[in-house]
Amino acid sequence: MRAYELGDFAIGQLKIVEHPDPKPGPGQVVMGVRAVSLNFRDTLVAKGLYSRKLPLPLVPCSDAAGEVIAVGEGVKRLRVGDRVAANFMTGWIEGELDETKARTALGAAVPGVLAEQVVFAQESLVRIPDALSFEEASTLPCTGVTAWNALMVSGRLQPGETVLVQGTGGVSIFALQLARMAGAFVIATSSSDEKLERVRGLGAAIGINYRTTPDWGEKALELTARRGVDHVIEVGGAETLPQSARAARFGGHIALIGNLTGRGGVDLVPVFMKALRLDGIFVGSRAMFEDLNRAVAHTGLRPVVDRVFPFEEAVEALRHMETGAHFGKIVVRVA
Repeated sequence: MRAYELGDFAIGQLKIVEHPDPKPGPGQVVMGVRAVSLNFRDTLVAKGLYSRKLPLPLVPCSDAAGEVIAVGEGVKRLRVGDRVAANFMTGWIEGELDETKARTALGAAVPGVLAEQVVFAQESLVRIPDALSFEEASTLPCTGVTAWNALMVSGRLQPGETVLVQGTGGVSIFALQLARMAGAFVIATSSSDEKLERVRGLGAAIGINYRTTPDWGEKALELTARRGVDHVIEVGGAETLPQSARAARFGGHIALIGNLTGRGGVDLVPVFMKALRLDGIFVGSRAMFEDLNRAVAHTGLRPVVDRVFPFEEAVEALRHMETGAHFGKIVVRVA
């Protein structure tokens, strides 16, 4: 079977190689991968910006959907033909995150899923909603679960609350969809008026162009009669956190998910002066994934896929991710 391997730290060093077909051991299953969705983390891994201590060669990427094509002795949770996806951290089944669970994240220290077949412990997989295509379902393990954890678990989102989402990448779009599903009022930011029109089409009540309105935190205050928003989906990091703190209400919640703007000094005074709750979100457990899937199946939510690339063009897919031009998720079709 074919798999991509990263031989050195550069996107151009990602090559297709031949691997033996994996065989399931006791308690294991083999997933025939049908689709892989990309995350910004995958570009960082490929370029050596995530960690230069990762073992090479490395099969990258963490998010895949497919079907069970073989089962090992003692497997009872799944059977051949089941449509499944792997949890981002294969060892985080439930409960709180700890160091041991964090070390099981796919696509970095643990080999990833950009391959035609991957073997997993049966406990690491969940069944995907019947109505979703493999391409749509492949967006759930990192993006979907992260947004679910940020809003529903960490944020304890309630109907009528206000959510601010930054940008139009995968997590932000999924958070917008989940927030609307829960009856929340959504404000979205983007540097593109065209993308802001698209997020309004998904249910955002208000869009703020952060290029023409650089003090967007103050604008969000004005739009909420100076009360501030209840929740912020913070994906920018150091450079955007001050604006998020400005936008948030006293006692509000900021879910810190990404650091797209890089490292830098951050003024934390507004965090404690407004008694803000700043939660770091590192995806989520299998139990959260299963809760998300039930919500998706019940409400009919459809993940937003920007573009689907064939398996042979995975490098081009990563380069498309680098541009930041996407709206929603970028997917590689493996079948």
